[in-house]
Amino acid sequence: MKLLNKSGMRSMFLGAAAILAMPISLSAQDFSGETIEWTIPFGVGGGTDVWARFFAPQLSDALPGKPTVVVLNVPGGGSISGANQFAMRASDDGLSILGTSASTQYPALLGDPRVRYDFADWTAVLASPTGGVVYVDPKYGVTGPQDIDKLRGEEIRFASQGATALEMPVLLGFKMLGLNIKPVFGMESRGAGRLAFERGEAGIDFQTSSAFISSVQPLVDGGKAVPLFTLGVVDADGNVARDPSFPDMPTFVEFYEQATGAKPEGEAFEAWKALMLAGFSLQKMVVLPKDAPAEVIAAYGDAAKAIVEAPDFRQRAGDELGDYEQLVGPDADAALKEALTLDPGIQQFLTNWLSEDYNVRM
Repeated sequence: MKLLNKSGMRSMFLGAAAILAMPISLSAQDFSGETIEWTIPFGVGGGTDVWARFFAPQLSDALPGKPTVVVLNVPGGGSISGANQFAMRASDDGLSILGTSASTQYPALLGDPRVRYDFADWTAVLASPTGGVVYVDPKYGVTGPQDIDKLRGEEIRFASQGATALEMPVLLGFKMLGLNIKPVFGMESRGAGRLAFERGEAGIDFQTSSAFISSVQPLVDGGKAVPLFTLGVVDADGNVARDPSFPDMPTFVEFYEQATGAKPEGEAFEAWKALMLAGFSLQKMVVLPKDAPAEVIAAYGDAAKAIVEAPDFRQRAGDELGDYEQLVGPDADAALKEALTLDPGIQQFLTNWLSEDYNVRM
């Protein structure tokens, strides 16, 4: 599965827009006095919420007319409910946008019957890659892969949004490591999962980079959490590199090799890499209905470009979200279309795994 194919995409998009767009009026691009509702299909405090609240004021400043951008949290169903609601209610005038995450992408990719939305109906204008960190309660006495048997000897609870949500590659990684993890599904967000960990209701947890930096690092500093590994960064060829936001932490692949004495391989590993490409290389996206006027879509693309090309953006983003390259405008939309294509063999493996381990039917 390829992640990106940028060659000629920008010129093709702009050429098509120039031919097909109606004459642009100033009023069509001017959001002065307007309020833009940004649906975030998660509760407050998770990684996607942190990401949206980082970008919302910048988007307000960068869009023509400086509209008010309001973040609307709509939790439930591991983001499916909120995305379904957006698909049914969103206007195509540029005043309705959606923030997606892996928990939105995975169910659509696997044909979850609860999904009532179609990414083909949306245009992406910003795509933010991210990483994530798995960490455990210090009570297990684990400091690294050399202690894997201490974890294998325990039944450990993990607070999760759902089997097809953001945590899919994490759950698959736990299985590959031979850990006895008991997921408790139904969390409204990863933020809710973190709170369960803090209350002692879960012994292991995972957070995306933004939430780890803002909410988990203080736990680590206070001796209340022990990082195990990052998910790493997976490129289009399946290579796994260290996360630039956490360069001193081992990746899942490195942890696996040190814990088991062998490199990960086989169907499970191929499926893990596919999930990483579809859900983390393009982890969070700003989308709006594809029927929005071309000038509106272009205005959002231009705004996203202005935000990420600001001289201080990398430093500010690194402090809150992690150090990752952002995709904007036509590049983001082209990447979305390619990333949400899953090899049939991998899809079958994943549906079998979900059915056998979690009784989830696709």
